[in-house]
Order: sequence, then C-alpha cells, then structure tokens
Amino acid sequence: MLAFQDSSLSVYIHVPFCQTRCTYCAFNVYTDLEHLAPAYVDAVCRELELLARNNPHPEIHSLYFGGGTPSLLNSSYYDRLLNRIRDVFPLSPTAEISFESNPNDLTCAYLCELRELGINRLSIGMQSASSKVLGLFDRRHDLACVESAVQSARQAGFDNLNIDVIYGSPYESMTDWQSTVDALLGFAPEHISMYGLELKGGTPLRQQVDSGIHPAPDDDRFADMYDFATERLGDAGYVQYEISNWSRPGLQCRHNLQYWRNLPYVGVGAGSHGFAGGYRYSNIAAPGKYIAALAHAKSETFEFPLTPAVAKSKRVDRQDDLFDTVMMGMRLTGEGIDRADFEARFGLDIVDRFQDGIRKLINLELLEVKPDRVRLTSAGRLLSNAVIRELT
Repeated sequence: MLAFQDSSLSVYIHVPFCQTRCTYCAFNVYTDLEHLAPAYVDAVCRELELLARNNPHPEIHSLYFGGGTPSLLNSSYYDRLLNRIRDVFPLSPTAEISFESNPNDLTCAYLCELRELGINRLSIGMQSASSKVLGLFDRRHDLACVESAVQSARQAGFDNLNIDVIYGSPYESMTDWQSTVDALLGFAPEHISMYGLELKGGTPLRQQVDSGIHPAPDDDRFADMYDFATERLGDAGYVQYEISNWSRPGLQCRHNLQYWRNLPYVGVGAGSHGFAGGYRYSNIAAPGKYIAALAHAKSETFEFPLTPAVAKSKRVDRQDDLFDTVMMGMRLTGEGIDRADFEARFGLDIVDRFQDGIRKLINLELLEVKPDRVRLTSAGRLLSNAVIRELT
C-alpha cells in the first residue's frame, strides 16, 4: 500500500457506447442501445455498491461521465446512477459533475433534464470547424450544430462549459486551424481542451496513414498550430494549467487535476481504468462480459478498489509511483510538481532525487526550478516527453 493518499476521491464512469466508429479512436460500436443500456446501468450501480463498501475516502469531490458518448443515453439512466452514487458514496454537495457529449445529441430539453439532476459541467466535442477534418473523423455534426448545442447549454443553465478540439490532422492547414480557434473563442467556453492528434495503433486512421491513403501529420505544422493557439488563448484571458487544457481563472477541471496530480480516482464501467488503494487497474472491456461478471457477483466485501469487474490490477510500488508522479505532474504547466507535496509523499526533495537531469534541463531552458515547485518552461511544453524521459 502506498504511504501517501489524498483524502479526496474522484469517480469516473465510462459509458462505452458510440453511434459510429470514430476513425481516430478505438471505441467499440454498440448499436442496440435500448437493449443493452438497462443491463449496463444495473451493472454500473452494482459496481458502485461494491466499491462503496470498503471506500476509505471521506469525500467524493468530482464525478465524470465519459466515454464513448454518454449523451446517447436518455436522462433517466443518469437519474438512477446519480441517485445510487448519492446513496452509497459521500458525494460532496459542491462536487463537480461533468458530462461528455456530442453536439448533435444535445437538445435544450435534454440538457435541462441533465442540469436538474445536478450535472453542472458540460463538455462538448467540437473537434474542428473544418468540414473536411470532421469528415475525416466520421463526425456527424458541423459548426452550426456546435453553435446550437452551446446556445442550448446556456439556456439550460450550464455556466461551466468545456469544448474539445483536435489539431494536427492530415490535410488540416494553418488557415483551417486558425478558423477553428476563432470559432472556439467565439463560443466563450469556461474551459478548453485542445489535443494534438495521436495516431494510435489499431485505429482506422492509423491504418489508413500507414497504408498511404492519408498523409502523416506534419510535425512542424503541429508545433506551429500549438504555438498559435497558446498565444491566442492567452490573449483571450484563458490560463493554461496543463499541456492540453486551458480555463478561465479558477475553473480548472477537478477531475483533470486529480489525474495529473496522481491522486486517487476510481474507474467504473466497462473498459474503465482507475488508481486507488495502491492499485492501478482496468475493468473488463466488453460490456456484455462486464455485465455478466457483476450479475453473478457475490455479496462479499472486496479489497478496495477491486471488484469482480476488474480484469487487470497491479499494486503500485514506490518506484512506479514516483515515476507516475513525475510523468503526470510535469504536464501541469502552471503548478508543475509541488516540492513539499513530493517530499511528503516520497521522503525526499525532487531536486535532490533528479539533480543531474534537472541541471541539464535547466541549461537547455526546458525546466525551471522555484523554491516551491519544478515545472516546464514555455519551450519545454512542446518537448515534455523528452523532459520526462530525462527525469525518469
């Protein structure tokens, strides 16, 4: 068991349903949602009950519905899930409750129902303002659809709105990207997540690039796009708190911070991942098998956070925990790694532990050391992977 654990906990609920198979993701496709959804929600409720029996954390301060596409399920399912969470977990009355969505699934009536249930943070997957980029990703929406979704969200009372965009796609020009950033800022969200395209193995887009159907993303243009957006978002008053995330002051995503600070969170649902109780674990990926595992679960008490839904688990030792803390904390562009927190967790100062690597990175102007923290410089943000390799 790790010696250090923060008292607060985040809960991530995975809803692995998609209407189409996205070319840049590895989501499975489940089209018979009306048949599968009730049993899936039953299984998630059962997993929540089992997790809660031996939960050592006094408070749940963030809850995140992700996917997949959670917005494909009607609000009655979320009513049941939220009621179950409130029944079995110490959910803070001020908890941040986030909900991922596709813009074409959102109506004002649906959003009003979600807001009335207590969901107080909405994330909309805009991805791009370019029709050619959206077409490459097999997305079903356009920019007008995003605009309508944002308007509906505001009418429903959402005052904490995130918009996701992706840059560096094949065929995407700087002009395309500049138009996306301009449109994004026009929606005035409280939070922005901006991800560089990753060609993950096994995805259709990776296969198409490897076979020459599409060109590989251009690394130089990738860097130019990042620099352009960083400057534009800063000028617009957004604070960059993580390599891929910006927010209005004080509106950083709590779930993001929990993850990047390497603090505990439980992953619930098929294919989810978690880190809690000294374990990193992943759940059974196939929803049918996940449902069956929980349907036959006995009423015994399991070691937190392990349940019959867990497919793989690993007890995290001190060295792995130190590596993970450095790897993830370095992504936090503003706070970096807090030296006092690091010493409380590991019994030594991070500068003493990595003095040679840190000295080298300071000389390369990729890292800065303050009395209270260590963090990337602006130049280091584009080379974060190299910085992390040097330290770990």
